[in-house]
Amino acid sequence: MKLPPLRAVHCFEAVARHNSFSQAAEALNVTQSAVSHQVKLLEDYLGKPLFIRQGRLLSLSEDGKHYYDTISNALQDIAHASHIVKEGKKGQLRLAMYSTLAVKWLIPRLDKLRQEYPGIDLSLTMVADEPDFNDQTADCFITCKPPKAKYTSDLLYNERIYPVCSKQLWEKIKGQTMPDALWQFPLLSVKSVLPAGKEGDDWRTWCQLGHFQLPHHAQMHYFSHLLLSAEAARYNQGIALLNHYFMTEEENQHDLVRIPLHDLPTGDSFYFTYKDSNADQPNIRKLGAWLRRQCDEMEPQ
Repeated sequence: MKLPPLRAVHCFEAVARHNSFSQAAEALNVTQSAVSHQVKLLEDYLGKPLFIRQGRLLSLSEDGKHYYDTISNALQDIAHASHIVKEGKKGQLRLAMYSTLAVKWLIPRLDKLRQEYPGIDLSLTMVADEPDFNDQTADCFITCKPPKAKYTSDLLYNERIYPVCSKQLWEKIKGQTMPDALWQFPLLSVKSVLPAGKEGDDWRTWCQLGHFQLPHHAQMHYFSHLLLSAEAARYNQGIALLNHYFMTEEENQHDLVRIPLHDLPTGDSFYFTYKDSNADQPNIRKLGAWLRRQCDEMEPQ
């Protein structure tokens, strides 16, 4: 089987990734005319137009999209294999995950990983939302919304939240009747916790699950993210509903107290996700098993 010119494929991938001939030329350190020539050679070889050109607008054709999806991973595999031959395999593994999860849960545990698997050189990429699932972003991911095709997703944790307060507030309410003692202080609500995304739904749903009503006089403060409500709780500003990964050993010992009341499942689940073609890589298997053990330990104190 005759292969297309690798240089032409490389130029096509750069143009498709940057959506620009000029930016691709700059990234490849060649002239724009050289890139255009290589892409034209590839289109002639394939007998298909790979781009739709409308004035200054550039987009991939349907054939171009399919070709890019296939060859971009192949080029990354070539680069990775070349690096291993040239530099030697050092066990580096790139993990992309939500920034809050990385800071509050994984980083405090990294010493455990290094002690157990010193051969894994873990590099973290933090994302605010769902990452781009490709080899350019990372080798593996922790996500709530894994892709359905070409990736394996191992369940790590079904998210649950429960009431938490500072030690100073706990000293004031412990020994009192629950949950009535909670209503003395502001309830810190995060509207993004539940799918409906409405202010106060987290506390109203938590009350319904406990078979009691949220009092009309209860005061609420609203936040856009769990991290903000956690910090407010830490500074004695009210009672938050937090999940298990916020409760590090340090916070359990020094800052926050779990109030002994029921959990609320949020409906979100966290998955360790990686390409099907990487399923047999030893370091990915080791990291996945280690992550699952850490999640198994996330039980209320």
